[in-house]
Amino acid sequence: MNLDALNAAAPADFLAALGGIYEHSPWVAEAGLAARPFADPDALAQAMARAVAEAGDAAQMALIRAHPQLAGRAAIAGDLTESSRSEQRGAGLDRCSPEEFARLTALNDAYQAKFGFPFILAVKGHTRASILANLAARLPNEARDERAEALRQIDRIARFRLEALLGG
Repeated sequence: MNLDALNAAAPADFLAALGGIYEHSPWVAEAGLAARPFADPDALAQAMARAVAEAGDAAQMALIRAHPQLAGRAAIAGDLTESSRSEQRGAGLDRCSPEEFARLTALNDAYQAKFGFPFILAVKGHTRASILANLAARLPNEARDERAEALRQIDRIARFRLEALLGG
């Protein structure tokens, strides 16, 4: 898939290609339809990020909550999207030691209890140790700050996924 093909694609094909860029939230890609044609991949990424930024609180929270916990129940049950599975595998989360898994589970549970949504981190380039360190460091944050950080991380995840789709 390339940008020229996305710009020329029928709406259904555009949505089929980009509907999973934002986890279980095809409405983000749908919002990008009106901004076509895109001059470059960055313009496409910015249009989708803008759709998220301009969405109401309810849509943003639904987007945040659509993300799975890192190495959480969905991963164990095999219920992750292919993108999430690949991202978590790339960070080594499928190879946690029992101690790492116990620490990650405890921190994930504490985070979920405090904020009401899963810890979100664009894990590309991270290791199990850096993921655990990020989770521990963000746990003391204020709810509004953490919500904003979760949305920033979601945009980073989407950008990585878009780059992978477009071969960049």
